[in-house]
Amino acid sequence: MNPIRTVLAVFVLLLAGAAIHAQVLELGMSGGVNRLSNSELAREGNIVAKLDSGFRIGFRVTLNAHEYFGHEVGYAYNRTNLNYGGTSYGMGTHQGLYNLLLYARPEGSRVRPFIAGGAQFNNFVFPGLSVTSGGGTTKFGVNYGGGIKVRTSDRFLMRLDYHQYLSPKPDWFLQPPKGWLRMNEISIGFAYTL
Repeated sequence: MNPIRTVLAVFVLLLAGAAIHAQVLELGMSGGVNRLSNSELAREGNIVAKLDSGFRIGFRVTLNAHEYFGHEVGYAYNRTNLNYGGTSYGMGTHQGLYNLLLYARPEGSRVRPFIAGGAQFNNFVFPGLSVTSGGGTTKFGVNYGGGIKVRTSDRFLMRLDYHQYLSPKPDWFLQPPKGWLRMNEISIGFAYTL
């Protein structure tokens, strides 16, 4: 069975169960940049293979089950390039995530700074392949970050996020890659609250 589908099915089941008891549910979308560091995958003589920074779009579902904490699941599509010897090849990374959110202000406050931590999977799709045909390499990792949510009306809010996602690198070349990839999300988004 496809590991992405399994993880997404678990997220949906957890979300459905938690939604029954949630105080506030937020349905949001975001967009921003995905800055990569420690992104070298292989070095063969003078030829270097690495991942370049790009953009990301995604959605999040947040369940604020308490005044000062909440749970968040989400999906993001990260568009990047595989740079091999100076030539770039477009590729995508699909990301599923879970975060525990701890807020500095109680639910209902107009401005709510927060910190977050959790886990994610990244499905790196080699250029020219498709995730739907099993063409991805899935790696699991951890993430942390924070941001601020600003309520603009009774039902809408804006949010600004910074998160760092740490995961093993995709293993596409003869030599296994060294170290963990750091994906830095800087994004802005909006959400509708129920």
